Amino acid sequence: MNLIFNQHNINDMKSFSIIPVFFIYLFCIAATVQEPAKIPTGISLAFKTGNAADLSKFMNSTIELLLLNKEDFYKKNAAETILKDFFAEYQAKDFTIRHQGAKNDAQYAIGNLTTSKGDFRVYFLLKKVDQDILIHQIRIESDNEK
Repeated sequence: MNLIFNQHNINDMKSFSIIPVFFIYLFCIAATVQEPAKIPTGISLAFKTGNAADLSKFMNSTIELLLLNKEDFYKKNAAETILKDFFAEYQAKDFTIRHQGAKNDAQYAIGNLTTSKGDFRVYFLLKKVDQDILIHQIRIESDNEK
């Protein structure tokens, strides 16, 4: 009887020692899973209101701008002027982010911009510069699906 009792205790102890290891494993997995980075709300608000000056606050010193089939790299102030002209012609009515994601120190978002003259698909790429997340690329193209 003693042998059976001891064997039973050994099996219980094995089960008991596996439980903490299992929870430690789950904790380690949870610690490595990162919550998706959120695009700063100021960027969405700037697109929604068509405010190039507010949008420029989130731009890197040089930005790749792809706007209605024109593509080039611009200094921040030149990109702001180009976007200001765009928003003057296409007055923004609404902007909604449809998809966003992140990998390493980069984030991206895809959104829909509704203007007085039609709808546009907007893509932008942000990268970490020092401690700030800044826009490095903006692509605005006509959304022919609607």
